[in-house]
Amino acid sequence: MGRYKATKRFSNTAEYYGYLRRKRGLRVANHYETPRLRNPSVEERSMIISDKHVWSLGDRYYKLADKYYGDAEFWWVIAWYNGRPTEADLKYGDLLMIPISLPTILEVYGLEY
Repeated sequence: MGRYKATKRFSNTAEYYGYLRRKRGLRVANHYETPRLRNPSVEERSMIISDKHVWSLGDRYYKLADKYYGDAEFWWVIAWYNGRPTEADLKYGDLLMIPISLPTILEVYGLEY
């Protein structure tokens, strides 16, 4: 299951996207509503069990998500939880906190699992 399951989808047939649709062989361009995520409060963080991970050579968010959640699509959970949206924001030796329970952290973010 992806993070867009509970997200509103908008179909767009506007001519503005005509070139893109023709190039990709599509009749309609689909857009997804941007979810509004919030950071967990201190109280919520205290209830979330997390594991420590030291960023090292070869690490990628998607690899960590696959290791901890069994699904690389949830890489963004780790990035959001640590306030580091891209891997470029990390350097070797940085400490990441990995929330262990995916259903719990998604509930805190207000998303369905």
